[in-house]
Amino acid sequence: MTSVNILDRIIADKKNEVEKRRRERPLEELKEQVTLLGKCRNFFKAVTKPNKRGLNVIAEIKKASPSAGVICKDFAPVTIARTYEKCGADAISVLTDEKYFQGRLEYIDQVKAAVELPILRKDFIIDIWQVYESRAAGADAILLIAEALKPGVLADLMIAAAELTLTVVLEVHDADSLLAVRSMIGFPKAGYSVLGVNNRDLMTMKVDLNTTCRLAGLLDGEIPLVTESGIKTRKDVEKLKAAGVNAVLIGQTLCESPDMAARFQELFG
Repeated sequence: MTSVNILDRIIADKKNEVEKRRRERPLEELKEQVTLLGKCRNFFKAVTKPNKRGLNVIAEIKKASPSAGVICKDFAPVTIARTYEKCGADAISVLTDEKYFQGRLEYIDQVKAAVELPILRKDFIIDIWQVYESRAAGADAILLIAEALKPGVLADLMIAAAELTLTVVLEVHDADSLLAVRSMIGFPKAGYSVLGVNNRDLMTMKVDLNTTCRLAGLLDGEIPLVTESGIKTRKDVEKLKAAGVNAVLIGQTLCESPDMAARFQELFG
């Protein structure tokens, strides 16, 4: 089975999951719930602000992945979130996909109650129902994967997110995807979206930090840039800083460490 088919399979499974969850919790119920909520914590500002370390850090709470299996055996989302906040993380990413990453939606609410940082919901979001579900769950931002969405659907999801004051991290994996969607950053209004470059090749699943360095050259410097995957050393951090990224999203390197705080300081201290 090719890696592309793995992504296709995840999306197919997610469609089935959303249909099931929608029957259990109709969209109108979610819409009613979000009207009771205040404005989101400002994820956009957290990941684009000037930072004395040279970039901002989105620290991810990640139990497992399809490629690595279980990453964090002693998994306690709230404890991890508090550690990240004490270390100086600027935002927190919470994986909520259950089948492939052993995440859970309720981790968002648990983490948000324990820290003051804005929270990104990391999942395969393909339907407007999930946008409202994310907001109702307490998320301040959502990830949208360009390669998984048709242009019209992507636009609809970004409009809904902005209406709910959710920031969008619009993720791409290659130059073709970047060129197709870079004009969407800032849509439908400024201050609610950033570009994410995932350094993992969807064909081979190999990770190459040079992906961010290459794609950064296709931007005009005005588009806020988050790099994802493959950050393992201080040298990696310095390389990405030199490429002009605004923020790094890092999960596995921290979560697999027996001392997350020490690892964080080693990378970003």
